[in-house]
Amino acid sequence: MKKAKDIIKIVVTDIDGTLFSHQTKVMPVSAIKAIQSLQAKGIKVFLASSRNRYLIHKLGILDSIKPDGLITMNGANAIIDGRVIHRYPLPESEVDALIKFSKRLKFGLTLVEENGGHINYVDERVIQAHEKYGTRFPQPRTFPDHYDRKIYQAIAFCDEVDESLFLPHLKLCKSARWDTYAVDIMPIDSDKAKGILAVLEHYGWKPENVMALGDAPNDMEMLEFAGISVAMGNGKEEVKKVADYVTATVDEGGWAKAIKHFGLID
Repeated sequence: MKKAKDIIKIVVTDIDGTLFSHQTKVMPVSAIKAIQSLQAKGIKVFLASSRNRYLIHKLGILDSIKPDGLITMNGANAIIDGRVIHRYPLPESEVDALIKFSKRLKFGLTLVEENGGHINYVDERVIQAHEKYGTRFPQPRTFPDHYDRKIYQAIAFCDEVDESLFLPHLKLCKSARWDTYAVDIMPIDSDKAKGILAVLEHYGWKPENVMALGDAPNDMEMLEFAGISVAMGNGKEEVKKVADYVTATVDEGGWAKAIKHFGLID
């Protein structure tokens, strides 16, 4: 039976709550060293996030690590060496429907582009969610009824009740909630696993060559897709159920502990 170190060619990790702590607002030093050790052994490290490329840069973690690539906006973009190799935008009709429901139900809506985005309305729900995750909300603007720019993901700043009112009308979309008042909206057949698949096709690798780490519901598809999957100790219970292994929390050095548990580094 082959060991993980003989099979794994790429480690794909979520950022928020997995690699980056929202308690300390930094990455654990142990995780930084583990990533450097993996790359020294020739194992590639990709970041997979609901954030777009701009927001990953704004977080500051790229000052400490140099990943081999990014999977952004829950799989809508895959980026290698600064080049986008995979794009999967939201259908324009769904974007227009979201704008309509945002105006009708009066919740903030962020439309996320490849390297930026805009929000149409800012209230306490928007402020609270961004403060919790250490991000700034984008520049507010009034959305026209038809939005003619490429949108890869939307964020609706509403509770589950409002979500239940508009989501059934978006036949080509699905949602992934990451806060009491914030939910990602993405194409129904798009997720982080789809972004990983594009990366594997680029390198000629298979799912068994992937180790994935995550903590939130929007990580579940990639955990189920990967050859080895790890849930963080601070992760949601439903995420832990689909993982091969549950490590310690992000603040307890769980990321590096998982890498060592599977023998990828000493």
